[in-house]
Amino acid sequence: MMANLVAANQEKGKAMTTETAVKIDAKQVKELREQTGAPMGDCKKALEEAKGNMEEAVVVLRKRGMASAARKATRSTNEGAVGTYIHAGGKIGVLVELNCESDFVARTEDFQELLRDIAMHIAAADPRFVARDEVTQADLDRERDIARSQAIAAGKPANIAEKMVEGKLGKFYEEFCLLDQPFIKDQSQTIGQIVAAKVAKLGENISVRRFARFKVGAADWTVAQTKPASEPQA
Repeated sequence: MMANLVAANQEKGKAMTTETAVKIDAKQVKELREQTGAPMGDCKKALEEAKGNMEEAVVVLRKRGMASAARKATRSTNEGAVGTYIHAGGKIGVLVELNCESDFVARTEDFQELLRDIAMHIAAADPRFVARDEVTQADLDRERDIARSQAIAAGKPANIAEKMVEGKLGKFYEEFCLLDQPFIKDQSQTIGQIVAAKVAKLGENISVRRFARFKVGAADWTVAQTKPASEPQA
C-alpha cells in the first residue's frame, strides 16, 4: 500500500511539474514574437508545445513556416496588385492593395487567389483597420473606458476590472483589425496567418498596404492603410 502511495505521489509530482512547465507568461510570448515576428497566438502555442523552451519554440514555428515568413517581413514590398470585389448584388464594393517584392510573384495564381480572398473577406467582415498599429489612441481610450465602466457596473474589483479591459481590447482587435480577424472561409485561421502561409510558400514578403470598402446608401466608407515604416507608431 505504501508503494502505491509513493507511486501516486510521484505521478502527482510529474503532473504538477508538467503543468508548471507549460505555463507560459506574456513576457515569453512577446520575446518569441520579437525574435521570429510570428503572430502572438502562434507564439503562445509554440511555447506551450515546447514546454516553455524558447529554442524549441522557434523550431516549432520554423516547421510551420512562421519564422521564415517573419524574417522575410522586413524586406521591401514595392510590387503587387490592386484587387476589386463586388458583393451582395452590387451593394458592397472593395478595393484592396496587396504588395509583394516582385512582379513575377504578383502574377502568380497563389498571389491572385490571396488577393481575391482578402477582398472578399473585407466585404463580408467590414474591418476598420489593417493592423493593430493603425488603431488610434482615441479608439483605444474609448474602448478601455467602455470596458472599465461595464466591469465596475458588474461589481468587479479594480484588479479584475483591468484584466477584463485587456480582454475586451483583444476582442476589439479581433473584430476590427483585418489581420486579426478570423478568415471567413476558415475560422481557424486569421487573415494574418493566411498571408504568412503564402509568404512561406512563395518565398517573398507580402503585405496588405491599404483597402477601401464602399456600401450603397452608407453615409461614408471605410478607408484604411498601413503606416510607412519610418512613421512612429502610436
